[in-house]
Amino acid sequence: MSEITWYGHSAFKICFSGPTEKAAVLIDPFFPPGCGMTADQSGLIDMVLVTHDHADHVGEAVAVCKKTGAMLGAIVGTAARLVQAGLPENQVLNGIGFNMGGTITRKGLSVTMTQAFHSSESGAPAGYIITMPDGVTIYHAGDTCVFGGMKLWGELYSIDVALLPVGGLFTMDARQAALACKLLQCKATVPMHWGTFPALAQSTEDFKNELALRCPDCRCIDVKPGESFTP
Repeated sequence: MSEITWYGHSAFKICFSGPTEKAAVLIDPFFPPGCGMTADQSGLIDMVLVTHDHADHVGEAVAVCKKTGAMLGAIVGTAARLVQAGLPENQVLNGIGFNMGGTITRKGLSVTMTQAFHSSESGAPAGYIITMPDGVTIYHAGDTCVFGGMKLWGELYSIDVALLPVGGLFTMDARQAALACKLLQCKATVPMHWGTFPALAQSTEDFKNELALRCPDCRCIDVKPGESFTP
């Protein structure tokens, strides 16, 4: 069974627990105050994924990898930057990272890198499609606007949950994110990248209203930082 925990902003931990195996991936480990998570509390982590090199997404990636022994997944270039920041080279997946459309597997977790439209000082911004050992498929969009290629990912993958930014200004706003759900044909969505800073949307109400108009069959899972749910 898979379980998803949101720590606020774009940070998620996705865990799988089976009769004989466990696996966990942590994405964009920037932990806002009061979310109930630090590098020292991260527990079992097999893989850390970073979508791009902005501080509010890299967060404690290097510290978590050092603490847990997790392997880091990131685009070529950003992976090298994190090595410069102190990440041991032998903890980079594929030695140098991977790239758009590429897939990495570890402990039954399958991760495919997708494009994202944003900025990054190294590599390029990315998103990830993660297939858990039980088949649950999760799309983490990273920081991005809506784009037509989302329709292709929706055709290639049966996406159970899409983790989508809704805060506006630096990413999609509520209306774009609702359209993204329609393109992705996802069964459910979790709004992220909102409320962390004053410049972002401070609630998910506009997104839920837009989702009801544009993609009413998609369920909005509106969780608070530190809360978990089963897809």
